Amino acid sequence: MHSSTLTPEQSTNFADFPRQFARSRRFSLGVPRHFTVSPDGRRVLFVRTVSGTDPVGRLWQYEDGAERLLADPALLVGAGSGAVPEEERLRRERARERSVGVVSYATDDAARLVAFALSGALWAVRTDGGTPFSVPAAGPVVDPRPSPDGRYVAYVSRRCFHVVDLTGDDRQLARAEGPEISYGLAEYAAAESMQRSRGYWWAPDSRRVLVAKVDTSPVERRYISDPADPTKPPQAIRYPAAGTANAEVTLEIRALEGDRVEVEWDRKAYEYVVAAGWDAHGPFVTVQSRDQRIVRTLAVDPETGATEVLHERTDPAWVEITEGTPARTASGALVLPEDEGDTRYLTVGGQRVTPEGLQLCAVLGVEGERVLFTASDDPLETHVWCHEPGHGLRRLSREPGRFTGAARGGTVVLAGLTPRGNEAGVLRGAGAAGAAGDPPYQTLTSLAEEPLITPRPVHLTLGERKLRGALYLPSWHEEGTGKLPVLLDPYGGPGMQLVGRARGWFTCVSQWFAEQGFAVLVVDGRGTPNRGPAWEKTIHGDQLGPALEDQVDALRAAAAHCGDLDLTRVAIRGWSFGGFLAAAAVLYHPEIFHAAVAGAPPTDMRMYDTHWKERYLGHPEEQPENYERTSLIGHGHLLSRPLLLVHGLADDNVAAAHTLRFSAELLAAGKPHSVLPLPGATHLPADDAVNAQLLYFQRDFLMGALAEGTGKD
Repeated sequence: MHSSTLTPEQSTNFADFPRQFARSRRFSLGVPRHFTVSPDGRRVLFVRTVSGTDPVGRLWQYEDGAERLLADPALLVGAGSGAVPEEERLRRERARERSVGVVSYATDDAARLVAFALSGALWAVRTDGGTPFSVPAAGPVVDPRPSPDGRYVAYVSRRCFHVVDLTGDDRQLARAEGPEISYGLAEYAAAESMQRSRGYWWAPDSRRVLVAKVDTSPVERRYISDPADPTKPPQAIRYPAAGTANAEVTLEIRALEGDRVEVEWDRKAYEYVVAAGWDAHGPFVTVQSRDQRIVRTLAVDPETGATEVLHERTDPAWVEITEGTPARTASGALVLPEDEGDTRYLTVGGQRVTPEGLQLCAVLGVEGERVLFTASDDPLETHVWCHEPGHGLRRLSREPGRFTGAARGGTVVLAGLTPRGNEAGVLRGAGAAGAAGDPPYQTLTSLAEEPLITPRPVHLTLGERKLRGALYLPSWHEEGTGKLPVLLDPYGGPGMQLVGRARGWFTCVSQWFAEQGFAVLVVDGRGTPNRGPAWEKTIHGDQLGPALEDQVDALRAAAAHCGDLDLTRVAIRGWSFGGFLAAAAVLYHPEIFHAAVAGAPPTDMRMYDTHWKERYLGHPEEQPENYERTSLIGHGHLLSRPLLLVHGLADDNVAAAHTLRFSAELLAAGKPHSVLPLPGATHLPADDAVNAQLLYFQRDFLMGALAEGTGKD
């Protein structure tokens, strides 16, 4: 690093950034999130910590231009004194939740009663005044949700489903028949791979509940131990690996009076429950075939449990799940996605309401006939849109960025990443309705820390496939004064984009590596979202080839654009799919990539979960060649470059066995490499010291590897 060109303040900021990154939990603390708008649009509920380093979430209400604290765990007697139930810990792990305290909540239909859990205790608060109060429960509480009329709160305790009124009169509506049975919880595959985190849904009349029953007894058992504490017994988990049995999921309608109706569909043909709900038109469920090529939306008769097909989607590769769908308008029109060619459309009542090229991302909500959704007509941005008969299609978020939102009663909350970082605001009246002119917009206070690093991405469109990339150069580097080693910093897989006109934690990390002396290149290749179904499905049958080819092509195109990139010193780093991509790069292209850091890499695709992996590679018994082609296991003998493998030993998503088995294979083949195990760490390490030191450790490894080999054979 050319430290002589830096001010003392810059040098300090660059050195301290990893610690700030860690203590702020990736700059997520202090950010308003989890929004609920009242029916009249006057009030907005949300969760936020009180500073950018305080991990304790509080419940807030915004009304008439002012924020009011509704619930602070620090002020509640006994709150936080118990242990978080195991089911809640797993729910948070699936959601990658980084805070404590009030991390989620639910309200009645009027948004007057709010329920939340603190260390297994059930709490509630009324939004029109008063203090939070505890509600007696039968045991440790998970996922409490008030009934629409606010008279009851449903919750799960010890895998049983309960409903309690506010005086503590508790009814156990569904009792788990054995240790492998649960009611009201989402199974692993749903929470991790289907975007479904819920396991029950209230009827509008508050007298019945649609409840998922999950039987995990057919699912393969895995054990996670803590090698750092040999006195601790291993933890058994049920993990549905590709090609093995899934949990058996059924749905029941449970009445408060005790009646039970089982929902009927062909569970053998459609074993996945993708989504469910209960609106004014009755209960509904979306089911999917094991090969994921057929998705059916079913109407449910609440009296008999019989189902009727409302809609069917098919695709020769797979039917992509779109969050928030299906939904129904007040008139009963189905709100669904539809894929054709290179566009994912929004359809309402079978009619397309979005134009070609506007890619539907998610449906955020339906009010009357109005549909709020996110969509992208530029891979670098995601915006909030609305459609309403008579008013047409309107974009509500105006600045560059990646937005989401919530709406009700003529009020829209817009939240997301902008070039300035995380921001949220309330849009009311004419602005929410989409009228011309500047809307009345009121910002919700963010208490997040301002990063010590200012990202300076140069956005590039690279190669014949017009790959979207961002190039980060050191702030102290002057063009033409010398060559810079190159660091590719991708994710590169389905479900995530890193390149955009917004400042996220990942852009700050890429810039920090640039300040260490690298030219950092980030590229979203084929298979990443928001560029249309054809783009997503080019990886069908091969998750590795197209993704790696795009990184190589982008690197060459970026070097042609910027002559200061030194292609004799190229490194790559990544986590999860990005870690897999990094390890593959040095295996298959040592002539291009000279060192790699692979964090939590899935090296054997047969060990990853059914729904996610079979979506892209098919069933391993029917298409074993896809798993052979994509897995790194079996190809370790190709390694000829420095490789650092990093893995959390408590990771229940990408098991540590992925790294340990691959390392054993490398050792047997006589291939030197490094392994950094993280005791007690899951797929998203939680320890602040570990997260800070990981950045320093990766930097030092990559710099040492490139300096030692000089990138030349």
